[in-house]
Amino acid sequence: MVSPVNMAGAREVKKRRLTGAAAGTSPPGTPRGGQDRARRVDPRRRHAQSLPDAGASMDKLPAMAADSPTILATSGGTRRGTRSELLFGPLVLHAVELAGVTGRAPRLCHVGTAGGDQRFFHAWLGEAGQVAGIDVRHLSLFPMPSVEDMAELLLAHDVIWVSGGSVANLLALWRLHGLDQSLRLAWEAGVVLAGVSAGSVCWHVGGTTDSFGPQLRPVTNGLGFLPSSNGVHYDSEPQRRPAYQRLVAEGTLPGGYATDDGVGLLYRGAQMTEALTEVKGKGAYLVTRDGEKAREERIEPRTLPDAR
Repeated sequence: MVSPVNMAGAREVKKRRLTGAAAGTSPPGTPRGGQDRARRVDPRRRHAQSLPDAGASMDKLPAMAADSPTILATSGGTRRGTRSELLFGPLVLHAVELAGVTGRAPRLCHVGTAGGDQRFFHAWLGEAGQVAGIDVRHLSLFPMPSVEDMAELLLAHDVIWVSGGSVANLLALWRLHGLDQSLRLAWEAGVVLAGVSAGSVCWHVGGTTDSFGPQLRPVTNGLGFLPSSNGVHYDSEPQRRPAYQRLVAEGTLPGGYATDDGVGLLYRGAQMTEALTEVKGKGAYLVTRDGEKAREERIEPRTLPDAR
């Protein structure tokens, strides 16, 4: 169950309730936002007050935040550039839009744990940020955490973008370093969580992964911010669709959502509210267990500006 959180400016605590009506059908057992009406202190403010210089830390907090805990889980987000290796695609730009940033450059924190924190990829994303007018900073765990206080870094950004790779390694390292707790704190504070592939599966209960070898296997120890499962690269890798459906049918994974390449799932609280695409003609899918079989229903995504 996702509790409502208090969204606040840097120096003011405001009381808000979590909302998030579903745009489509949800997997069985998916909670709806707003059921738990408990109130809590703004996590950004609480964390800042625990630091040695609380006043200075509050000034570093994001001036903008989503109006409820928000996740954009995708199988896309970047494109090949012409004068740069990568460009931010419509899905990344939509994640920034969700944060509601005005009056300054948006701040995006990239977490590349799943790919081993490769410095060349950091450079590519940094360049993509320059082209888009987005300030990009990287949180690395190799060879050690790149900052002393990871929660403070995350809370100072509008969007956290998690890139792809090994979701099994990502989850193990995040838990080892306590980054899973820092990410939940950021999510509850209104920082938009987003990512691609491993950076999509990680927010869910689990999904399919090639972390262990060429044959896809289930990962069932996701962060569980979202109580459903997740399938990625549904149309581009031949194993993905049958493996995901089999795992849902046999009960290894709960029902959930899958995305073709270029498609993202928007969650408000724990509720999937909309599918979005940066590639025309692609789809999202609701996959649920029906007896001993899996049932798949296509969800037609909304086409984002500049989709191709």
